[in-house]
Amino acid sequence: MSFKKQDIYNALETITAPGEGKSLVENDNVKNVVTFGNEVIVDVVIGNPTLQAKKKVETEIKKAIHQNVSNSVEVKVNVKAEVKPKEEVNQIRGKEIPNIKNIIAIASGKGGVGKSTVTANVAISLAKMGFNVGVLDADVYGPSQHIMFDVERERPLSVKVDGRSKMKPVENYGVKLLSLGFFTNPNQAVIWRGPMASKALNQLIFDADWGEIDFLLIDLPPGTGDVHLSIVQALPITGAVVVSTPQNIALADAKKGVAMFQQEAINVPVLGIVENMAYFTPAELPENKYYIFGQNGAKNLAEDIETKFLGEIPIVQSIREAGDVGHPVALQNGTKLEASFKEITQEIVSQLLKRNANLPPTEVVRITTMSGCSTK
Repeated sequence: MSFKKQDIYNALETITAPGEGKSLVENDNVKNVVTFGNEVIVDVVIGNPTLQAKKKVETEIKKAIHQNVSNSVEVKVNVKAEVKPKEEVNQIRGKEIPNIKNIIAIASGKGGVGKSTVTANVAISLAKMGFNVGVLDADVYGPSQHIMFDVERERPLSVKVDGRSKMKPVENYGVKLLSLGFFTNPNQAVIWRGPMASKALNQLIFDADWGEIDFLLIDLPPGTGDVHLSIVQALPITGAVVVSTPQNIALADAKKGVAMFQQEAINVPVLGIVENMAYFTPAELPENKYYIFGQNGAKNLAEDIETKFLGEIPIVQSIREAGDVGHPVALQNGTKLEASFKEITQEIVSQLLKRNANLPPTEVVRITTMSGCSTK
């Protein structure tokens, strides 16, 4: 079959440039096309330097040419990566909390996937590794960390710092904790508009005496909304971790959560994805794994969006029971569950070290509203 160079370009028009929303041709990724006889050589330059991205583009180009031109064409693809310098975006530096080195947001696209459970157990794992750890329960409408840390009846004390009254976080298991659960009636629903919730969170963040903290984990509410924007406005978040279960409906929401952090105006590095409720193993059949919600869903999502898969947590009754009684399973030395959370925590720290080495400090965002105004 004879074909022209334009036939190759037409085929390449069907491929979207990675992260651009345009075709390879429209985005000027295709630098050269050479045809001779039954062979084609395509030279492409992309902005993503990862081996996975290069391989994906190469595979898509070969597939497009075989489908749109001829299956008998011999295709050779040369993919180079040239990382373009990012244009300056409309960002401002946020208020840093004195003596806090790293701030990690723990998020989920939807409720009920175990985000708070993961937050509590990662915090305890970090503390057992010797780090100074704090947890800010920012789940305004459903705070639960005060229950998980068995301090439901405690209240933060007032201390004087440089002549100012500040809240002293409640501490248990080597973790400092502040939660709106300390200040709300457990029998009444919290009915706050966005600005009220944001004001309450700002008080927990900036009117607290956290002391020396290596890691401050922020347990965000599910979804994407006012609280999330308030947090990224108020703080220089070091990185985000997204928690999901394996089923498609949860993964679709998790993908939106990742996309929120990756928006150019927000630009918070996503350290990776944790899969909770990955499988069920009955006590009487310890070698069996039953994938109730599907298999490898979060792992596949992490590969698709080119972020790190941090690990998986099975469905185990003791995880729920331990959280309900305020004694998270990460405290149970020598168990498989303790080891699982430890491995996930080590992966988070590893990704954080790479982020700190390769990226500049995250800046806080100036959110542009629909009217074109901005809030500072």
